Amino acid sequence: MALHPQVAAVLKMAEEANLPALNTQTPEAARAAAKERTAAAPRDIEDVANIRDTTIPGPAGDLPIRIYTPSGGNDHPLIVWFHGGGWVIGDLDNEDPACRVIANSTDAVIVSIDYRLSPDVRFPEPVEDCYAGFVWAHENASELGADGSRMAVAGTSAGGNLSAAVSLMARDRNGPRISHQVLFCPVIDHDFSTASYSANSDGYMLTRDSMVWFWDHYIGPDGDGAHPYASPIRADDLSGLPPATIIAAEYDPLLDEAEAYADALKAAGNDVTYTCYEGMVHGFNGQVGIFDRARDALEEAATRLNASFIGVTAAG
Repeated sequence: MALHPQVAAVLKMAEEANLPALNTQTPEAARAAAKERTAAAPRDIEDVANIRDTTIPGPAGDLPIRIYTPSGGNDHPLIVWFHGGGWVIGDLDNEDPACRVIANSTDAVIVSIDYRLSPDVRFPEPVEDCYAGFVWAHENASELGADGSRMAVAGTSAGGNLSAAVSLMARDRNGPRISHQVLFCPVIDHDFSTASYSANSDGYMLTRDSMVWFWDHYIGPDGDGAHPYASPIRADDLSGLPPATIIAAEYDPLLDEAEAYADALKAAGNDVTYTCYEGMVHGFNGQVGIFDRARDALEEAATRLNASFIGVTAAG
């Protein structure tokens, strides 16, 4: 399918702005530029009953978090969210619109984790931050007004990677049970040789060169990109993982690895729904109010999350 007209218009604006390529910038400059773009983007911001920022203990100091509580009561499902940004950029603001939509659509408390970024720290420290935040949310579910037996993880891009990794870690470490994992346009494999990396290498927001830059900062010169908590598809065993919703974009370098992970999870006996949104680009789901299909993707995820949460309730 051709690019969606809304996507084509945004790509044209980006081309006319002639911004420096991400992989030519320092991490600090890239973070500052990303923050400016997030603040300037004309995205829809839904009202949520209560939103508060605080900190929690992490493996190496306090971690900032944002808590979304959509309504009153003390029996909400609980979703732990990890933002995208290639493990190098991004913060609690860049997926704020998506968190608001999902909180309202699922009546779930969302705890969004601001993990440490690379190359300030490298793998596995960011994913250990995420796992610590996940465990904290489970242990403090009642104080959050949530039910820790109905718990999900979610995120976009690197956040999808971290959600998949936390799901593996929870299984491997006998951690809290996860009812569902939602992976939007996820990074799944340290491999730049797929057909989608070739077809979508440049001109569609996320580029192949940027992904190389992200991975280099995340794992470092001596890092193990094949470790399953870095590349979840490399795990020797993918059985016994939470039901998954994997949402991909047609014009995304990461398209093939998202589909391959969905296939691998299914082959291992897991419950998986995979959808490729035609005409869309990487991270479209977070652009609420910019791309109409963003809300469609979030509604699909919310439907799957709600079904998983109801299933837990029905099972007792």
